[in-house]
Amino acid sequence: MASKKDKSVNIRKFKRRREVNLGMILFAIVFIYLIVTVVMYFSNENISVYEVREGSIVRDNSYTGLIIRQETAVNAEADGYISYYQNENSKVKTGMNVYALSRQPLNTEEAGTSEENLSSVDASVLSGIILQLQSFNENYKASEFSSVYTLKNEINTSLQDTYSKTRTQHLDAVIAASGLDVTPYVSSADGIVAFSVDGYEGLTKATFTASDFNNTEYESTVLSDQMKVNAGDPAYRLITSEDWSVIVQLEQETAESLRADKVDSIRVRADKDSETMWADFSVIEKNGEYYGCLDLDNSMIRYAGERYLNIELILEDESGLKIPRSSVVEENFYVVPKEYITTGGNSSDSGVLIRDSDGNTQFAAADIYDISEDGEACIRCSALSKGDILVKPESTETYTIGKTKSLQGVYNINRGYAVFKKVSILCENDEYYIVQEGEDYGLYNYDHIVQNGSSVNPDEVVSQ
Repeated sequence: MASKKDKSVNIRKFKRRREVNLGMILFAIVFIYLIVTVVMYFSNENISVYEVREGSIVRDNSYTGLIIRQETAVNAEADGYISYYQNENSKVKTGMNVYALSRQPLNTEEAGTSEENLSSVDASVLSGIILQLQSFNENYKASEFSSVYTLKNEINTSLQDTYSKTRTQHLDAVIAASGLDVTPYVSSADGIVAFSVDGYEGLTKATFTASDFNNTEYESTVLSDQMKVNAGDPAYRLITSEDWSVIVQLEQETAESLRADKVDSIRVRADKDSETMWADFSVIEKNGEYYGCLDLDNSMIRYAGERYLNIELILEDESGLKIPRSSVVEENFYVVPKEYITTGGNSSDSGVLIRDSDGNTQFAAADIYDISEDGEACIRCSALSKGDILVKPESTETYTIGKTKSLQGVYNINRGYAVFKKVSILCENDEYYIVQEGEDYGLYNYDHIVQNGSSVNPDEVVSQ
C-alpha cells in the first residue's frame, strides 16, 4: 500500500515570460527621432531659401523743371475786342490769320454758325482716327498705360488742321453777318499759337536765375476769345521751334557724379502724362549753383501751356534676375588657361592633368566656375594646390598653379547642396541686385539660392 507521501503532488512556480511589444518599441524610436530633429533644428543655423525671379530696378530722381522755349508774346496792334481764327496749340504759317479786332464784341452764336459747324470733321479724317483706335485696341497692354496719352496727342494733331479750317470759316461768316469794321492780323512767322502769357517768354539758358525756380507766386494770364484788349497788350504767344529745354536744379554731388560718368543723354518721364522721352543732357554751373539742362526736339506741343514740369530723371533702369544683396559672396579660384581643361577617367567630367614627382600624369576632376573672354578658366579642385604642374592635353606644355581670381556669386541649392554660381551685377539698390540672366556658369529664372550666402559653405548639404 502506497504511503501518503508517495501520493503527494509537488507544485512548482515558474516565472512568466514577458512578450515583446513592437508598438512600444516603434513609438520609442519615433519619439527619440523627433527629439533629435527638434534639437538639431534649434541648435543649427536655419538656412533661408530664395527663389530667383526676373525683375528690374529703376533708379530715378524727381525734379520740378523750368521750361525754356523759343517763343515770344505778340502784342495787339490796336484797341478792340479780340476774335481768334485759330485754336489753342494750332500750327500757323507766315501770313496766316491769327486774330481779328473789332470795336464791339462779335456774336459768334448767330444762326448758321453754331457749334455744330465747329465740330464737323471730314470723313477721311474720321476714317483715319478710327483706324488708329482699332490698331491701338489690338495692341494695348495694361503695363504701358502711358500709350493712352500718346494716342490722345496723335488724334489731337490729326484734328488740328480740320478744326482750324472750320474755325476760320466760322469766324469769316460771323464777320460777314455782323456788318462791323473788323481788322484781321496775321502771323509774322511759322510757329504754334498759344493763348497764355506769363512774362517768361524771353527766358534763355543764359538769362535764367535761381529765383526763376520759385513757382509759389507764379502767375499765367489766359487769353480768351472776345476779350477786350488795348494796343500793346498780349494778343497771343507764338512758339517758333520744336526744340525746347527743361532746366532742373541739382545737388553738387549729383552734378559732379553725372559729369564724372560723362552722361550726355538721359531718359525722362513727365509726371503730367507719364510720357517717356530721351533728352540730351549737360550740366550748367551758375553762381556756385548746379543745374541739369535737358534738351529735347520733340513733344514740345504737348507741354506748350506749361512753364514748370514735374519730371523724373531715369538714371538707371535694368532688367534681369533679381536677387537679395545678402545672397552674394566672393570666392577665390585657381586660374588656368582653358586649353588645359580636358575630360578623363570613366566619365565625361571636366578636369586637368597633373604631373606627379615621377613625371607621370594623372587626371583630376575639377569643377569649372567661369571661363573669361580671354580664355582664363576658374576652377576648384581638392586635388590641386599651389605649385602643382599641369600638362596641356596632347602636348608637352605645362602650367604651374599659382594665380587666383575672385568671383562674385551665390550658392545654388537646386540639387540639395550648395553650388557656387557666378553673377554679373547690372545694377543695385539698398536691398537687391539685378544680375545677368542665362550666362554660362550663372543663374537662371526659378533657381533656388541661399538667401544669406555667408551662412553656408561650398558643397554643404542644404535641405529646403
